Amino acid sequence: MSAALELRDEGDTLLFVLSGRLDAESTGRLWTEAFEGLDRKKPRRAAVDASAVDYCDGSGIGLLVELRRRQGQEIEVRGLAPQFKSLLDLFPFDTKEAPAPERRRLSVTVEIGRGTSHILSDLRKQVAFTGELLVNLGHALRHPRDVRWRDALAVADAAGVNALPIISLMGFLIGLILAFQSAIPLKQFGAELYVADLVAISVVRELGPLMTAILLAGRSGSAFAAEIGTMKVNEEIDALTTMGLTPVRFLVLPRILAGIVVAPLLTLYFNLVSLVGAAVVVMSFGYPVVTYNNQVVHALTLTAVMSGLVKSFVFGVIIAGVGCQRGLTTGTGAIAVGVSTTRSVVAGILLTILVDGVFSVVYYAVGI
Repeated sequence: MSAALELRDEGDTLLFVLSGRLDAESTGRLWTEAFEGLDRKKPRRAAVDASAVDYCDGSGIGLLVELRRRQGQEIEVRGLAPQFKSLLDLFPFDTKEAPAPERRRLSVTVEIGRGTSHILSDLRKQVAFTGELLVNLGHALRHPRDVRWRDALAVADAAGVNALPIISLMGFLIGLILAFQSAIPLKQFGAELYVADLVAISVVRELGPLMTAILLAGRSGSAFAAEIGTMKVNEEIDALTTMGLTPVRFLVLPRILAGIVVAPLLTLYFNLVSLVGAAVVVMSFGYPVVTYNNQVVHALTLTAVMSGLVKSFVFGVIIAGVGCQRGLTTGTGAIAVGVSTTRSVVAGILLTILVDGVFSVVYYAVGI
């Protein structure tokens, strides 16, 4: 028998007469009818006649509980079978609202302590990861056949060759913009030609390695963190450990080796494209290509070129290492991979700039 609902007025009481089967399939229609009648009549009291109810599951009990809640008071349920009444009794009516959970405001000392603890914990993980990575790099130097070179080449292809378009665009624009900006003050002294010297030195020594590292952090470092983080969430890292394979040697080492090779090569390419962009500006001032080439060759020295390549080598290790470390420390849940990816980009760029500052101080101290 299908469920049915009839509304009857008994003085100031609205009576809901229910009959049939109150199950998930038939109760949905009664919800709309019951609450529309309750909102329309707004009775002082309500009661339910369930003597003709043949069957009642959780959907029917939910209807009775919701009627009681909407009415704001206990309602009389007449004739409900004992086996169904026991289900309704599991949801006693309580006029008191549950108090909102009190949010404890932590003191400044606790907040500082908690933040310090997180920083120290993260530092400890990074130190442990660095030590394990150095051990595996030493093993790779002693036993190069144990390195998964095919995976390293695949990573280098994805991180290096596929990055050439964005490196080309950024390098050309950086050289173009830097040349135009430096030409403004130099034009006052009739020294537009020295734009070539300024762009060559600034790009090769500083902007080339730094901009390449930032692009690698946003493109490749985040990819490393997302790949390894997804494996961590899917428990593939645990599976590798169970099979006796070290995750750092199996997953991290090929990416580190790829970063070591790719970063200097991309830096050289970035420098070349930036010089091409600057050449376009210098030629627009009326100088021939030969003159621009002579200025660049005169301004650049082997020491300047090598100092930039040393930076890019270290930056490549940092970007790849941070991306892999953040991936290995990924938590659980759908959002964990995104958090690890974001942290890898932020930490990679921050550490790159900090190390670049250290390089600047050291180069200044030794006179490079």
